[in-house]
Amino acid sequence: MDSTQRTKSGINLPVGMAQTSLHLETTFRAVSKLTSPSKKTIYSDRFIPCRSSSRLDTFELIDKPSPVKEGGNEAYSRLLKAELFGPEFASDSPGGGQGGSPISPNKNMLRFKTEPSSPSSPYSPSTLGHDNGISSEASTPPKPPRKVPKTPHKVLDAPSLQDDFYLNLVDWSLQNVLAVGLGTCVYLWTASTSKVTKLCDLGPDDGVCSVQWTREGSYLSIGTNHGEVQVWDGTQCKRVRTMGGHQTRTGVLAWSSRILSSGSRDRNILQHDLRVSSDFVSKLVGHRSEVCGLKWSHDDKELASGGNDNQLLVWNQHATQPVLKFTQHTAAVKAITWSPHQNGLLASGGGTADRCIRFWNTTNGNQLKSVDTGSQVCNLVWSKNVNEIVSTHGYSQNQIMVWKYPSMSKVATLTGHTMRVLYLATSPDGQTIVTGAGDETLRFWNIFPSMKAPASMRDSGLWSLGRTHIR
Repeated sequence: MDSTQRTKSGINLPVGMAQTSLHLETTFRAVSKLTSPSKKTIYSDRFIPCRSSSRLDTFELIDKPSPVKEGGNEAYSRLLKAELFGPEFASDSPGGGQGGSPISPNKNMLRFKTEPSSPSSPYSPSTLGHDNGISSEASTPPKPPRKVPKTPHKVLDAPSLQDDFYLNLVDWSLQNVLAVGLGTCVYLWTASTSKVTKLCDLGPDDGVCSVQWTREGSYLSIGTNHGEVQVWDGTQCKRVRTMGGHQTRTGVLAWSSRILSSGSRDRNILQHDLRVSSDFVSKLVGHRSEVCGLKWSHDDKELASGGNDNQLLVWNQHATQPVLKFTQHTAAVKAITWSPHQNGLLASGGGTADRCIRFWNTTNGNQLKSVDTGSQVCNLVWSKNVNEIVSTHGYSQNQIMVWKYPSMSKVATLTGHTMRVLYLATSPDGQTIVTGAGDETLRFWNIFPSMKAPASMRDSGLWSLGRTHIR
């Protein structure tokens, strides 16, 4: 542009600048003055939306007292604010940092509100708001309840299986053989082959009142109506020993590693030792009525006995007098089981007038818990695979219940028997139970999970469906 053109425009332009660029700039300024004639426009890099329709309460952006306890999440909040907004916002004081910044973000910024019904988030204040680290219970979602089949996978006919609360006529050995007392006879059912063997017949004048395998599962003891205790070799079907001492029927038996205990209607408990020639080595006197429950602890140090006198007694391996007496039950105590997971933990169940499962600490003699089941408690077994208990019941529901200990929440309720479920035994692998009732059936239920180690005895013959005869 020459000097004539510069003078004509009235503006001294630098060499090289065209008139067109000047025209665009002046035009833009003119438009700006038209859009905001009375207010100076301040340009910023922040965009603030209209929040009138936003769900501010959900994100807790409305000022309200923070639900988090003071000091619980402050260090984490300061660090997060410093990273997102800069060091001047790291302080929670109203003035911001030392310079007293006029803008202070809300304390609830970036904290999403957790609804009461929603599952706990691993980033919720309850998880990160404490100095003792991350809570595994809050961060781990609850496990769904274990599914238990509601129907038995096998049913055996058991004719002449007696409907008598005080008898114990079913037991399952570690050799996977089920012993059942039917009338005057004892039958053996081999689970792996479903083979039925008649072990013995006591004759028309006697009857089977109890059966119990040794812990190794090779010998079977039989209590008779005449008060005898017989010991049989289950593999050879041969009687080894007959011991007397009771005046009337022997309704319950219990083996420790070397002692066989027998309880009778004569109110006495006899201790038998097969290594000794005499019928019994000691007599335990303490019950005032028929003894119907007997269980040795897993370490062989304590024997628990229950009777029709509503008493639960605990004996040690040497004393002839009970070391503990529990009288809280208000009905006969037949159902007794020791925990395989904790020493000195005993559970017992009461009859029709009681209906309660009670837990005892035999170390200090305290009752730990009592649960009203609503029905007569006939049997209890503590699972060795998981910390759960199965109970069988009589009047009036005739059901089978699985409980989780120590919460005693119900895992499952099983029905199928039409009479009192008086008999209960567990398979060697701990996964299956068999129940017997006066309806003359034995029902097999697969209710417990397997142990972490593979079960050594899992036979296909046991799991086959169908209904067969025990004899």
